[in-house]
Amino acid sequence: MITGMGETGARPAMGVLSGAILAVGTELLGSDKLDTNSLALTACLERFGVVLREKRVAADDEAGIAEALRELAGRVDLVLVTGGLGPTRDDCTRGAAATAFERAVRMDQGLIEDLERRFAAFGRDMPEVNRRQAEVLEGAQVLANARGTAPGQRLDAERATVFLLPGVPREVQGMIESHLEPWLAARTDSARDGMARRVMKVACLAESAVEERLGEFYRRWGRDTLGILARPGDVRLELRLRGAARRQLQAMDADLRAGLGDAIYGEGAEITLEKVVIDGLRARGLKLAVAESCTGGLLAARLTSVPGASAAFLGGVISYDNALKQALLGVSPAQMATHGAVSEPVARTMAQAARGLGADFGIGITGIAGPTGATPEKPVGTVHLALVGRGADRSSPEVSAMVHRCVRFPGDREMVRQQACQLALDLLRRALAVAAQPAAVSDRGEAG
Repeated sequence: MITGMGETGARPAMGVLSGAILAVGTELLGSDKLDTNSLALTACLERFGVVLREKRVAADDEAGIAEALRELAGRVDLVLVTGGLGPTRDDCTRGAAATAFERAVRMDQGLIEDLERRFAAFGRDMPEVNRRQAEVLEGAQVLANARGTAPGQRLDAERATVFLLPGVPREVQGMIESHLEPWLAARTDSARDGMARRVMKVACLAESAVEERLGEFYRRWGRDTLGILARPGDVRLELRLRGAARRQLQAMDADLRAGLGDAIYGEGAEITLEKVVIDGLRARGLKLAVAESCTGGLLAARLTSVPGASAAFLGGVISYDNALKQALLGVSPAQMATHGAVSEPVARTMAQAARGLGADFGIGITGIAGPTGATPEKPVGTVHLALVGRGADRSSPEVSAMVHRCVRFPGDREMVRQQACQLALDLLRRALAVAAQPAAVSDRGEAG
């Protein structure tokens, strides 16, 4: 551990730093506000090899914030504080830091003039209350905020360097890039101590199934090297290695892929299945249309969330009512009477009708998301999905293949809808991969 920092924040030698994050804001203690700033700060610390010891959330209470600052600054090398630097009475981080570290506070005339210029640029007079944002702690370095009116501050206290940052996520990200990263780069050896991370995404496998397939990986590498975060129809795997162990990342990656095969649909924390599908369609010059019932347009919404989706996604029909299935998609009264709206024949007809809108691929989804509408034969969670599309013979648009699935998804209404969309996207992802091979897409049969 490195100690003995002077007022400039310079360190005598490079080494592994310890850190803590304190998020300030009463709203963060509620149920409707997510602390995304801590995630961004954690990612930055990992890149530079800082060992994060603790994260805290504090209400807008000056005494409570001061107590947290004193305690954290006495135990770690770096304390990152977000929030509470605004102009209102509940923005009390500056006062709390002054109390915690027994620092006087001065008014910075240069900051006042800068704030006035910012307001004038928008044709407004600066409210008197904004002058509070020009209060600077004794011995602190002012950190310019190019994306907002609340400047940050950096000061040395106890054994720690303390960064006071605003709470707006966009502003925090800007200050990470302009202030925190350069400071860390001068004091750490990221090439030696930094964290290497690799994220893979797996579609339509339960967490237990993923675990089962990774038995050999765990025997070779242990369980501590891999983190698993599971959501309905989507599992995130994260390899995290520090220091010299990072040299093993490629071998571990290969073992993961050997265990999971084509269930892995992409790499990277931001990758989504809908993006993989849109990119695959665009790369092949193909179009998709959908016909949705129980998902109520959720599949189309996910597809259109991808920038550039219009190059591959035509649109679709939301046939929630059975009358629309007949009027718009060609589902026959005989199919309804014999099989019911939630059935393989209806899903197939819906997919064919979607493709008939001028697309290369059509998807049909019909099911019972619940909590009502179930029967003993078709319980809540029963979903029929069909995919019809061009086979391997690209020269003949009439050569097509059909894939159908009948699945009973667990969970509540929203989980059923999300899993149905995830499976539909994964069926298309796999069909696109097969279409690029010599053999035509074949019906893979039903899976319960």
